[in-house]
Amino acid sequence: MGILDNFEKGLERAVNGAFAKTFRSGLQPVEITSALRRELDTKAAVVSRDRILAPNRFVVRMSHEDYQRMTNLGPTLVDELTELVQQHGREQRYQFAGGVSIALSDDRGLSEGMVQIDSSTIKGSVTWTPVVDVNGKRYPLTKSHTVIGRGSDADITVDDTGTSRRHVEILWDGSRAQVRDLGSTNGSQLNGSPVKQAILEPDSVVTIGRTRIVFRVIAQAAAGEPVADRRHESPPERHDMGGFWGPSA
Repeated sequence: MGILDNFEKGLERAVNGAFAKTFRSGLQPVEITSALRRELDTKAAVVSRDRILAPNRFVVRMSHEDYQRMTNLGPTLVDELTELVQQHGREQRYQFAGGVSIALSDDRGLSEGMVQIDSSTIKGSVTWTPVVDVNGKRYPLTKSHTVIGRGSDADITVDDTGTSRRHVEILWDGSRAQVRDLGSTNGSQLNGSPVKQAILEPDSVVTIGRTRIVFRVIAQAAAGEPVADRRHESPPERHDMGGFWGPSA
């Protein structure tokens, strides 16, 4: 299976089911991945025999109509695109000066179905941010205890009569997360099984009532300056942190 095939297979996860109806016309997500791949291959520069530097910041410009369709997916599409860029980089032995960052841009000068990629090489570090995706909206976990429920006093309020006012909480100690049911009436599930309290691995799904909560740990590029001379240090490797992937010390 070729690299483009891998890209297409990965995007199926982002646009299957109900999402597929969004893309019956206009720009297709797989066309974005193809454009990103071409941009990586075109802009990759050999800086030494064992080092090929590729851009790590991308702005994906598209028509207003296409932009509206793509952003309706929420953060899922950008997550998939970021992972696929990193995968292509690994396959081609490219190196990045910092974390990979992708932004979608509304360009009213482009016709529907067109896509243009602007890229740059930004030197910086990678930060790892815990988040939960709830009903298509992303919430960074900025506290050690985050309560989710239908009550106004919950940190994240959900419009779901099947949930308790304070249904579950997500615990975050800076490196690991747990989910804990707060004595809810209807109970909670973790990846389809009843749960009272358990470790949360990345991409775990917590279900309360009709609400689906996905826990993720997102790699984000820290702010940096453009690398004009294309010399850089290798990006931090990743290692297993009890189920999390994070930068090595």
